[in-house]
Amino acid sequence: MTLGKTGTSGNPVRVLVVDDDEPWRRFVCLTLQVNQQLRVISEAADGPEAVQRARELQPDLVLLDIGLPTLNGIKVARRMRELSPKTLILFLSENRSFDIAEEALRAGASGYVVKDIKGMELAQAIKDVAGTLPPK
Repeated sequence: MTLGKTGTSGNPVRVLVVDDDEPWRRFVCLTLQVNQQLRVISEAADGPEAVQRARELQPDLVLLDIGLPTLNGIKVARRMRELSPKTLILFLSENRSFDIAEEALRAGASGYVVKDIKGMELAQAIKDVAGTLPPK
């Protein structure tokens, strides 16, 4: 997979994975691990932790669940837009509602993917979003 200018520059895309479902988070991290152009730099299991990690680490890309405890993904995305404006957000959610997906995109996300996705489809969604990253 080629990830646009960022991936071809030799610098991997730095990814923060945010989901309260640990088995799903493990699946996502393992899926990303096989691609040398992606590097998981941290994980978070709830909204406040996600906001803190985004502020501290300034990731290139955040894979963000909507149904997070304490602070939902939509609110997290809005806060991340303020704290880390260059970070791209790709929502990964179980919710198939068009209205929710539309709200997620209005909150600043670059994409929205339903969690029943397979590893190859997840990789393609990440490729599509990460391809919009500016060169480092």
